[in-house]
Amino acid sequence: MDLDWSALGRVTAVSIGVTVAVVVVFALGVLGLARHEGAREEGGGASSLGRAQAGLCFLACAAVVAYGIHLIVPQFH
Repeated sequence: MDLDWSALGRVTAVSIGVTVAVVVVFALGVLGLARHEGAREEGGGASSLGRAQAGLCFLACAAVVAYGIHLIVPQFH
């Protein structure tokens, strides 16, 4: 049995990269929610911008998760 170590390394690198990217995007979504809450408490106008940022970030995270589930479950192919 031979292992293709370079392919295993590529899969590992891509997995780590995508994991870090999803965590960063999720953190930016939480930051957007915090901006929304902070602007709402202070009565500022940046409330909608923070809400839009959070919505886009969480939507991107959901899309990555849905794509991963699509790749794993054979009934979706």
